[in-house]
Amino acid sequence: MMSEEEDLSTILQIKESHDGDFTAPDGPSPCWLSVAFCLLLACSYVGSLYVWRSDLPRDHPTVIKRRFTSVLIVSGLSPLFVWAWRDVTAVRTNPSLLALMGIRLEGLIPAVVLPLLLTMVLFLGPLMQMVIDCPWSFTDGIRVAFDPCFWMLCLSDMRWLRNQVVAPLTEELVFRACMLPMLVPCAGPSTAIFTCPLFFGVAHFHHIIELLRFRQGTVSGILLSAVFQFSYTAVFGAYTAFIFIRTGHLMGPVLCHSFCNYMGFPAISTALEHPQRHTVLLSYLLGVLFFFIFLFPFTDPSYYGLPTPVCTLAPSPSSLCLS
Repeated sequence: MMSEEEDLSTILQIKESHDGDFTAPDGPSPCWLSVAFCLLLACSYVGSLYVWRSDLPRDHPTVIKRRFTSVLIVSGLSPLFVWAWRDVTAVRTNPSLLALMGIRLEGLIPAVVLPLLLTMVLFLGPLMQMVIDCPWSFTDGIRVAFDPCFWMLCLSDMRWLRNQVVAPLTEELVFRACMLPMLVPCAGPSTAIFTCPLFFGVAHFHHIIELLRFRQGTVSGILLSAVFQFSYTAVFGAYTAFIFIRTGHLMGPVLCHSFCNYMGFPAISTALEHPQRHTVLLSYLLGVLFFFIFLFPFTDPSYYGLPTPVCTLAPSPSSLCLS
């Protein structure tokens, strides 16, 4: 816990950083421009998935490979949106464009370890459920984890590559690393955390098209599923946006995204019917409790270089940027 003198010193440090690094635009307000650039970027990302004409479902390897090509191109060009936004709004900062997008070396190791560990704490219940139900011993699991053949099989599986590598990397790059630097100067860090996920959640509505196209359920069921997915992805997007702003790194959100894709939404109904449900449910409760206890300590900006680059874009010092 920081003393009052240290806390005051931190606030003054961030204020000096704002005074020296951030220049407010002299031209038009960046708010509507920020939203416009974010919408354009989101539409470009989702639109790239549909440039290929095909009657095959989204999980077909051919479709996945084609979409890899288009989303990787859009993601590779996404920094140009931030560069163009910065040029149009005349926002000037000392951190480089890559640093603002969370691509930097300072604090990289804690940025890789701590956010992922925090997310695993949140999933303590599902992880405990997996351990109990897993037929393998701990030794077997370690052996598989270090088996090159296992990883070769994973890398040859297009669905695994999409869910664990390409989707987490490209979505976090586009919807967090590129959008948050554009939103923070006008909305501030706190508001940006809850604004940015709206673009992310809406971007997932395109799944409705394929579900309806291949008649995978009733219309009401598909719409209900889409609303649930929007809610879930918006909450998750707010969490990874929080991590990005607090740590100033892209890798943390990417690894958390990949881990959550692997775990899926917690099967609470299964936990209620589990033979060892008391142990499993206790793990769920402890996971949520410890998650909120460790949320701010594990994302303390002092571990990652204070202030984080994206925090220097805030129009005024924010408590989220304080340790």
